Amino acid sequence: MDEIKAGFEKIMEKIAGQQEKTRVLSEKIRKNDAAILERMAQSVIPIVKSIGLAMLEKGKQDTKGEIYNASYYPEKMIILGKSEPSPFRPDNPAKKVTDQFCLLSEDGKFFELMYSSDGFLTDSFLNRIDPKAALDIYGYDVMYMLYKAMHDYLEEEKGLVDALEKTILYVFPQ
Repeated sequence: MDEIKAGFEKIMEKIAGQQEKTRVLSEKIRKNDAAILERMAQSVIPIVKSIGLAMLEKGKQDTKGEIYNASYYPEKMIILGKSEPSPFRPDNPAKKVTDQFCLLSEDGKFFELMYSSDGFLTDSFLNRIDPKAALDIYGYDVMYMLYKAMHDYLEEEKGLVDALEKTILYVFPQ
């Protein structure tokens, strides 16, 4: 029975040690979260260029709410988060923000995209932010969404490669 008790105490000591190590490492990650996010962003630049979206810069709305005469930002971007809209836009305090998003551009830079609409015209303000501001405003969701986007992209690429291999094997049986 003493052997069981000694073994149990040893396990409890190891658990306590692991918990302390987890705390120390977690704190180190929290202190460097912006650097981690920035490095992630730089790593995915080639992928954002291929999977990114053209985001609406401005357009007119018809009576059904459909956009026409639209213009788009020249570079592609992926959406990483959404927040409660700011009360007004930094470029024009008279414009109320209706929607506000955190974006990553194809050159690895973070932006806030703020949309305003008066019922006839929808326009936007693209505000460059640093990784720390992205985390402060949008939380760790931006880091998770960037990770998730790359994970999903990898899965799609794997599916495409598998399908191409099957097609080649069908066309050129060995």
